[in-house]
Amino acid sequence: MPAPSEQFVLALDQGTTSARAILFDRRGNIRGLAQQEITQHYPQPGWVEHDANEIWTAQLAVARAVLRDNGVDATRIAAVGITNQRETTVLWDRATGQPVHRAIVWQDRRTAGICDELTGAGHAELFQQRTGLVLDAYFSGTKLKWLLDHIPGARARAERGELAFGTIDSWLAWKLTGEHVTDPSNASRTLLFDIHRQCWDDELLALLNIPAVLLPRLVANSGEIATINAEWLGAAIPLSGMAGDQQAATFGQACLDIGMAKNTYGTGCFLLMNTGPQPMASQHRLLTTVGWQRNGQTTWLLEGSVFMGGATVQWLRDGLGLIASAGEVETLAASVPDNGGVYLVPAHTGLGAPYWDPTARGALFGLTRGTTRAHIARAALEAIAFQSAEVLQAMESDAGQPIREVRVDGGAARNDLLMQFQADLLGVPVVRPKVTETTALGAAYLAGLAVGYWQDEAEIGALWQVERRFAPSMADDQRTALFANWRRAIQRTLGWAGS
Repeated sequence: MPAPSEQFVLALDQGTTSARAILFDRRGNIRGLAQQEITQHYPQPGWVEHDANEIWTAQLAVARAVLRDNGVDATRIAAVGITNQRETTVLWDRATGQPVHRAIVWQDRRTAGICDELTGAGHAELFQQRTGLVLDAYFSGTKLKWLLDHIPGARARAERGELAFGTIDSWLAWKLTGEHVTDPSNASRTLLFDIHRQCWDDELLALLNIPAVLLPRLVANSGEIATINAEWLGAAIPLSGMAGDQQAATFGQACLDIGMAKNTYGTGCFLLMNTGPQPMASQHRLLTTVGWQRNGQTTWLLEGSVFMGGATVQWLRDGLGLIASAGEVETLAASVPDNGGVYLVPAHTGLGAPYWDPTARGALFGLTRGTTRAHIARAALEAIAFQSAEVLQAMESDAGQPIREVRVDGGAARNDLLMQFQADLLGVPVVRPKVTETTALGAAYLAGLAVGYWQDEAEIGALWQVERRFAPSMADDQRTALFANWRRAIQRTLGWAGS
């Protein structure tokens, strides 16, 4: 048990598959963790939903549990930070606080047709210039339009100010504090936010027929956001940090200087590079996004998003039954020396960067009578690395300089076989930190900095420590051959579900 006078920062990490609460001390070490899984709903092919009330009750339950199980009174929490799955869209009744529909998850593809219509009408360039994003169903704006179009009376109620929209950060902040707020890192993922003027954009709202009165107030990622009501955790606590999961992970990885990059291996994979105080426009269909805003300064990131990262391993477990638990995949994959010519393209929900093809579909290539479940398991892990490597190559082209190393985190970053293969494909070291819960750590840092728990970014950077460095060891000709086969496989999946 911690010393009776010791203070902590509490991070609430609401991810795609679970809600977690983690206590951090001044050294950035984990002093307590509680976790609860979130139910995934798949009402139709390509649709993914969450119950927003379940998210709230699970997040509250783990926050209470981590305090109780570690003997920490709420008065010893210096600050709370929220980090969240981004883009997932919640619409709720302001009077009752009840959602009017299940949350539409970032993976959901139901609005691909809306995006096609907007692109066909010539609006894609406007969205890209204003928001830094490609016009894709991944982002919140078209999900919100779909809810307003399909829930009877929703748009009229929205125009009367009866409803509220938010991504998961907004939803949790509303439930915890009663304030309707969001931060620039989450706002910049909605297709509704002008990243250059740092405000909601009336022209984009009009194109999507979304009333501005629905939208949350913008607050900095680190600062005096709101106060958590004492009824929830036992004391009134400052909510002083808030960031989308990938921006939080970049901050938690102490990628605080221009050119530093991290890759998170979660449900998806997300490679982000710090581009400093100026946004960098991508020529390779990567995303320009707000990293964090604190002390009146904005830090910008370049991002490549892969939709199926750890979700590929989940599919091996839940969809195919090849493994009983996700942890088995490394042992199974390592039982064969290579992929046996098998390539898995996990385009189950389309392809993200750099292809952005919602009509691509997953496929297995190179199967023979000699193919075993071990080869498929290895191909699944390699697919995660191939997708991330293609993003890094695009990022290096945009930046005009090589990335020296990639810091890694997320559940699959604990897989040594995957990390070594990733280093081999990238041709640069892959570095795993001692604390891999960097998404929650980033939210904690943002919250703690705002209340003086940590002093500055230099202190944050000094706390980061290496656990293991994976150096590339693959011959160039082997890497070239593997990529050639991967790209052949990718080309065969593009447009599969198209007209």
